[in-house]
Amino acid sequence: MGSADSKLNFRKAVIQLTTKTQPVEATDDAFWDQFWADTATSVQDVFALVPAAEIRAVREESPSNLATLCYKAVEKLVQGAESGCHSEKEKQVVLNCSRLLTRVLPYIFEDPDWRGFFWSTVPGAGRGGGEEEDENARPLAESLLLAIADLLFCPDFTVQSHRRNNVDSAEDVHSLDSCEYIWEAGVGFAHSPQPNYIHDMNRMELLKLLLTCFSEAMYLPPSPESGSTNPWVQFFCSTENRHALPLFTSLLNTVCAYDPVGYGIPYNHLLFSDYREPLVEEAAQVLIVTLDHDSTTSTTPTVDGTTTGTAMDDADPPGPENLFVNYLSRIHREEDFQFILKGIARLLANPLLQTYLPNSTKKIQFHQELLVLFWKLCDFNKKFLFFVLKSSDVLDILVPILYFLNDARADQSRVGLMHIGVFILLLLSGERNFGVRLNKPYSVRVPMDIPVFTGTHADLLIVVFHKIITSGHQRLQPLFDCLLTIVVNVSPYLKSLSMVTANKLLHLLEAFSTTWFLFSTSQNHHLVFFLLEVFNNIIQYQFDGNSNLVYAIIRKRGVFHQLANLPTDPPSIHKALQRRRRTPEPLSRAGSQEGASMEGSRPAAPAEPGTLKTSLVATPGIDKLTEKSQVSEDGTLRSLEPESQPSSAEGSPSEAEPSQTWRDQRRLSSTSASGQWSPTSDWILSWKSKLPLQTIMRLLQVLVPQVEKICIDKGLTDESEILRFLQHGTLVGLLPVPHPILIRKYQANSGTAMWFRTYMWGVIYLRNVDPPVWYDTDVKLFEIQRV
Repeated sequence: MGSADSKLNFRKAVIQLTTKTQPVEATDDAFWDQFWADTATSVQDVFALVPAAEIRAVREESPSNLATLCYKAVEKLVQGAESGCHSEKEKQVVLNCSRLLTRVLPYIFEDPDWRGFFWSTVPGAGRGGGEEEDENARPLAESLLLAIADLLFCPDFTVQSHRRNNVDSAEDVHSLDSCEYIWEAGVGFAHSPQPNYIHDMNRMELLKLLLTCFSEAMYLPPSPESGSTNPWVQFFCSTENRHALPLFTSLLNTVCAYDPVGYGIPYNHLLFSDYREPLVEEAAQVLIVTLDHDSTTSTTPTVDGTTTGTAMDDADPPGPENLFVNYLSRIHREEDFQFILKGIARLLANPLLQTYLPNSTKKIQFHQELLVLFWKLCDFNKKFLFFVLKSSDVLDILVPILYFLNDARADQSRVGLMHIGVFILLLLSGERNFGVRLNKPYSVRVPMDIPVFTGTHADLLIVVFHKIITSGHQRLQPLFDCLLTIVVNVSPYLKSLSMVTANKLLHLLEAFSTTWFLFSTSQNHHLVFFLLEVFNNIIQYQFDGNSNLVYAIIRKRGVFHQLANLPTDPPSIHKALQRRRRTPEPLSRAGSQEGASMEGSRPAAPAEPGTLKTSLVATPGIDKLTEKSQVSEDGTLRSLEPESQPSSAEGSPSEAEPSQTWRDQRRLSSTSASGQWSPTSDWILSWKSKLPLQTIMRLLQVLVPQVEKICIDKGLTDESEILRFLQHGTLVGLLPVPHPILIRKYQANSGTAMWFRTYMWGVIYLRNVDPPVWYDTDVKLFEIQRV
């Protein structure tokens, strides 16, 4: 039968379904088979031939027919899984049912009255025969999920058959050990099967259906409660699914082994269409959704040094019930870590290759999913995190992240990408090794719209952060605290900053310490505290190599004197705020000598008008995101958080930070009738007295007269002589006793777990356009907005 005929027949069946007012019996196979038996319709056809309005009409007007359609389609998948899909006809039925369910499920999820439907048992659909079958009938959702899992390891359909000859004995589906059929070599599996286009396409369709099952989460509004568990994911990743381990491994290996270059030959992708990419994308999306797990509410496996003969570490306690999270947290072999890290780094670097060898490789689009996966790996598997930081390989992750951050800074539709990039860097910056690694010289010249500099990866990081703060869009302001916390965390380890970078840091201090900026919100002064902490760490712990920074501090010494003499009287406060009304631009780029940008770079562009984006929940404040620890002499960390009481909204007291609780803040500042916050003299005094200026003032007191003397004696206007003097100078014994190093480490919290959930599903919603699985359905987890 031609494809036009089969489309026509399928469309006729759909029309019959939507026009029938009477329930159709489940036993009426002649009617139901029209939907899957004799048709060969692509998933795109199914979406075109089953319009949304008609699905909703059947749902409202003849609900029993919609229920029967779903039940019959699931039944066909179960039968296919049982029989092993040997004939072409059976394979076609499975694919047709799979496409139909992918089309219909979102409309079941969007209606609260239908939400329990898949979790109810269907009469007569028992597991065993006989009278008492309804006792142990499975909910429809469970039957569907188990059938998908079986079908993903179905010889000659989704995996290579191991039988040499196709004599009668096909592999028995029930005795088949799916661990021998893992899709790709990598973690826990050494054999790389022959690539097979048909198998890849079939896997992809089944994974799309699986992802659609999991997407019920999109139809619940964001709330801490809704966050706990997704029943679909919970069941699929439980011991009920006998394929959980091989499937987890297949998904992970398929993603990490993918090389979009086309077998290492540039421009090869222009000759061969790459059919692997759609499967890799689908695998990445399914993987991050199965790993959506709030680690704050559950126990995670202990990290002990035991290694076992298996790819998974046999840790006690057994860890989370979700087997995918469990397996991920127990990977422990060096070669597995290497495989994962190299794979993710290779894929993240792909868009950067594009910029200096245009079209040489196929450009991948799933970097956001990869960043979520990398985050999950580091968050759930501390051994992996330590492995990443053990060598300079971490820089292969850092550079792409900085590239994305810089590139997306002006684009409102990519706020989510900015956040996840910054979260990953915050997590890494809590480890001493990250700061140490940043001292490696930066020589790769990825064209980026930033000033040219000669220096290290630390310079790259600070120059990009400066660019984000001074020329990103307004919606990024909540990230400033995070960006500066990262710089504070790495600052004690930075051996030598370039002059470009030193000037950028002082430009930020200048911008943040203007009176109108300090007085315009209750939080802005924190940014000044962070920057002073950076300067203090470098002066106390890395003075020797940092003559550029010391020189910049001397040149801009006025800023520090200005801070020390900050006015606190009401007329001055009033005057500062008046100035603000006249100059709304928050951070001028005056005062920052912007050097020429790198060759070949394009300026960061705003989103095209009309670009779709999904809304995100607010992220927790820096005090909820991080926990303060003090670095002891031997390099170990000691938490400074009070044990019992929950931390106040302002973070816990430390001499380097303003630390009123909200109560004091309210008392010290007045909120006018309009609800507008306004600063008071008491409020300014309360934090001005805590500004950690002693070290810098002492440095200026010692060095400024010496530098001035050189200038007068030698009639110098030449920087190099002064820098030479500062390089050989020393402040040993002249500075205050070094303060202990404070690190603010990321700590898991339900706020970020919720943020990741909305971000991840938003990415999946927007990326699935062909077919548009969720478009125009009533999602509740986020709003769809146009820029």
